[in-house]
Amino acid sequence: MSSKIILLVEDNPDDILLTKRALSKNSILNEVVVANDGVQALDYLFGRGKWEGRDTSLKPEVVLLDLKMPKMGGLEVLKEIRENKLTKRLPVIILTTSKEESDVARGYDLGANSYICKPVDFNQFHEAIKQLGLYWLVLNQSPNS
Repeated sequence: MSSKIILLVEDNPDDILLTKRALSKNSILNEVVVANDGVQALDYLFGRGKWEGRDTSLKPEVVLLDLKMPKMGGLEVLKEIRENKLTKRLPVIILTTSKEESDVARGYDLGANSYICKPVDFNQFHEAIKQLGLYWLVLNQSPNS
């Protein structure tokens, strides 16, 4: 299980720490690559910028994507992921604080595999990450496997 990469696209340092802590406490020991904005996420996926030369055939098992970020928002990132033949099947989970119906609808319209609102309570967040990890990293059969 530890060879499967998680791409965490998140600009909030506290949410990054909480997500990593929840993964660790649930014995999800996968490598977590953090992109702090949408541009960095696409750079990682397509081997550009600071990730130039990265073996892009090594795709993340799952992308955890925040919506509200600087430079490029999550919905724009999702659109680019789905439009590229190399990443169009990549599992993308929107993990955000937005409960706006328009964001949920647009996320699914653009091909999100799941839309999860971040619980405010740490214990609920911890449980959500546990379930997310169990399903997407253990049970789900992805096209990358």
